[in-house]
Amino acid sequence: MLGARRVAMAALARAGEGVAGLGHACSARLRLPLSDAAQLDSQGWRETVSAAAGVLQAGGLVAVPTDTVYGVACLAQDSGAVRSVYSLKGRNGGKPLAICLADVDHIYRYCRVNVPDELLRDLLPGPVTLVLKRSEELNKDLNPFTSLVGVRIPNHAFIRELAGACSGPLALTSANVSCQASTLTVLEFQDLWPQLSLIIDGGPIGDVQSPECRLGSTVVDLSVSGKFTIIRPGCALTSTTEILREKYGLVPAS
Repeated sequence: MLGARRVAMAALARAGEGVAGLGHACSARLRLPLSDAAQLDSQGWRETVSAAAGVLQAGGLVAVPTDTVYGVACLAQDSGAVRSVYSLKGRNGGKPLAICLADVDHIYRYCRVNVPDELLRDLLPGPVTLVLKRSEELNKDLNPFTSLVGVRIPNHAFIRELAGACSGPLALTSANVSCQASTLTVLEFQDLWPQLSLIIDGGPIGDVQSPECRLGSTVVDLSVSGKFTIIRPGCALTSTTEILREKYGLVPAS
């Protein structure tokens, strides 16, 4: 983790950013440029992606905005970083972590897909986690207690670009202590700051006064052919089930 923090500090220096007072001398924060088309191709945007990718490659944990809530990411293929995520959240070792990918094409490397490709593209990118059978490519230390894995491709330009800049999938979980509410601003997970190498501040996500904005992604198990199981209703339940039922004829598993 110290190596990852040194990478984060060096990235801040290159970007000309000061180190925000985050409750720990080694924590660092980068504010994400505005997400209009011009900013997405700006030097500041590219440097932020590069800084976060460098920290992840060094084994660090990075707080990131997504299309639903703030998350904490690490490299899924890095067993030490995965253990750090569980420690950070005080999470039960039997609760799985999802993986985050840059685009649908990458799913086939890490999962065994038994649904049409068009179905994947109808739901992703978006606020949905698809649970599929894992492939042998995925780190065996990630969720070793299950043959399944949840897959996220958020509809958020930064985290998708970050995932594409890394050598493998990201492990992704919400930026909160287990059993506490999901977070919509970086200030809401201050207790986690000292254990993070880098915080990407993308501003508020959605309406911070709305409980519905804290529901997180809809989690649906598609590992059984012709059927689906809603594991967590989340924020996109109605649209997701309509697509699965009406367009693809899937039925709820009993």
